[in-house]
Amino acid sequence: MNLNSLPSSERVHIGFFGLRNAGKSSLVNAVTGQSLSVVSDVKGTTTDPVKKSMELLPIGPVVIIDTPGIDDEGGLGELRVKKAKEMLSKTDVAILVTDAVKGLQKAEKDLIAVFEDKDIPYIVAFNKADLKENTDIGSKNEIAVSALTGKNINELKELIGSLVKAGGKSKPIVRDLIKSGDRVILVIPIDKSAPKGRLILPQQMTIREILDCGAVAITCRDTELSETLTCFNGAPKLIITDSQAFGRVSQIVPDNIPMTSFSILFARYKGELTELVKGASVLSELKDGDKVLISEGCTHHRQCNDIGTVKMPAWIKAFSNAKLNFDFTSGGEFPEDLSGYALVVHCGGCMINEKEMKSRIEKCVNSKVPIVNYGVAIAHIHGILKRSLEVFPGVLEILG
Repeated sequence: MNLNSLPSSERVHIGFFGLRNAGKSSLVNAVTGQSLSVVSDVKGTTTDPVKKSMELLPIGPVVIIDTPGIDDEGGLGELRVKKAKEMLSKTDVAILVTDAVKGLQKAEKDLIAVFEDKDIPYIVAFNKADLKENTDIGSKNEIAVSALTGKNINELKELIGSLVKAGGKSKPIVRDLIKSGDRVILVIPIDKSAPKGRLILPQQMTIREILDCGAVAITCRDTELSETLTCFNGAPKLIITDSQAFGRVSQIVPDNIPMTSFSILFARYKGELTELVKGASVLSELKDGDKVLISEGCTHHRQCNDIGTVKMPAWIKAFSNAKLNFDFTSGGEFPEDLSGYALVVHCGGCMINEKEMKSRIEKCVNSKVPIVNYGVAIAHIHGILKRSLEVFPGVLEILG
């Protein structure tokens, strides 16, 4: 895959945080070598988080996030601070930009405590070091820099790179389930909801990982699956299907052939599959009047038979036989207060990064609200969840 075309959900998210006038935007521009953010001596110039996907050496493809000052004032300022702190749920590496002349302030120390509480790797960058003869550096994750003179900018990028490498993503999508020479059939229905002329991101990424393993990826629609199965001597190693075709595919595929879905693979890749499987049991326990939140990580044009707003509510109501109330969120929206919900049903999360997906799951766990994703929910509704998890013995134990 061309790194320049890598989706933002698969890029390292680097967030710049700090007080107003600490020089966050200037440092962002110095690190990136571009004028990504407006720079001014006026406090509060950055009023909303600014995100930019780019290639940053020596790190690679990243998303740079420049945030408003965490000391902004007034009613509007409070909203800006809230927006800045919301970016923590997306941040893989945080850069606290502080004024080297003034030293760390209480609000900055409090923010460091939040980084540590959320287990976010961070760097304290003492900016404006050109204005102070000596800057006291207390630990290996602190560095004196100057956005104006360029002092230690390359060293800062190297330090960021070391944190990215230390926390690098090692989770597989499918590579631990197959080996070189294996045949994997991917079932991809082409209906009105399928994007015209392309495959969706989970399908692309799964195919690429299969090829990287030296295995053979065979794609077909559900309507050609029976014929495809008869084209080869011996059974395929694995069948991966779009969740919406789970019911039809399970009727076609013999019980001796392992089967799962793209959504279940991505539940493991992006979040916590174990927690999502636990949430599936609640689908059988919903009762009249319960509120269910259906949340999607992307925003897209809603069609007449949209999975999130049409299909999932219909399937859940029919399965639970309960009169339910549904709320819907998409994109960056996810409620802070989940206390009114009996269940959260989330999409596969392919368009948000792992950090944000895990943050959403953590919010549900902390609120004691069960969460399940589309693929796990659909498998449970069709009575094939146990079969779809047989390739993950550790997770399968949850079902007993």
